[in-house]
Amino acid sequence: MITYSTEGVRMPNIKRRSVTKWIRTVAEAHGKRVGDIGYMFVNDDEILRVNNEYLGHDYYTDIITFDYCEGDLLNGDIVISLDTVRSNAEQFGKNFDNELHRVIIHGILHLCGINDKGPGEREIMEKEEDKALELL
Repeated sequence: MITYSTEGVRMPNIKRRSVTKWIRTVAEAHGKRVGDIGYMFVNDDEILRVNNEYLGHDYYTDIITFDYCEGDLLNGDIVISLDTVRSNAEQFGKNFDNELHRVIIHGILHLCGINDKGPGEREIMEKEEDKALELL
């Protein structure tokens, strides 16, 4: 089950039913099944608190993914700062909705085992994001 909730922000204007179907399609393309995934949309203050409390990082980010996967079953909590998504969209000249969908699927790709911190990994992640966005 995929759930969507908010804390301190209004729910973004996403088509939850089609986004959920899209997430399942992307997961299946990576040989995974969707278990329990919870999306929490927050503001910058909240993502900074979560980043600091759970990861020991003192900076803003657009997404934090907590991975509880078991084998090929995707389980996790995904926290997304709508403030940072909006700032990134403006900075990179992107549409907010497109940037939000990119971040939404970014978390799923992390749960599928794709990383973006090591050498060459960011390019792989961006390629997978682009492929996933074509399916939306």
